[in-house]
Amino acid sequence: MSDSSPARADALVLDVWCELQCPDCRTALDDIRTLRARYGDRLELRLRHFPLEKHRHSFAAAQAAEEALEQGKGWPYVEAVLERGAELDLRGEPFLVEVAGELGLDAEEFDTALIDGRHILIVDADHAEGKAIGVTGTPTYVIGGERLDGSKSQEGLRARIEEIADRLLADQDDRES
Repeated sequence: MSDSSPARADALVLDVWCELQCPDCRTALDDIRTLRARYGDRLELRLRHFPLEKHRHSFAAAQAAEEALEQGKGWPYVEAVLERGAELDLRGEPFLVEVAGELGLDAEEFDTALIDGRHILIVDADHAEGKAIGVTGTPTYVIGGERLDGSKSQEGLRARIEEIADRLLADQDDRES
């Protein structure tokens, strides 16, 4: 998921394999925000869904995130749900619809999207691609073809992402010069 096409056609892409009931993904929000602030439109953050079977609302949450994207507030929705993970655990789909309403999204359309499953194929495709490239847990990042697994430890991950991004962006700048 990406809120829009990148502001720059040459933006570097960081795929963020995430699960909205994952406590490690919630912790990773600070890193995501820092990366967004540091790189602005030079780095496109793209949410990729990797719902885990151990979290019973993760598949519905991934579909809800896609509906939020369709309504123009993908990342704000993802962040709001991640920050309130305990509520999602307890309340499930009604909570997902409630958060949509709080963000000014069409909550009735959210409810309909969760019932009719219009975003299932996107979530399934992300999950299958994640498995194919070796994602086993969340968060996992892919940048410049390199996979970084944050599901075991997030220590040093943001620094590693920044190192790769800086190198790739410098190479890109050199080619443009």
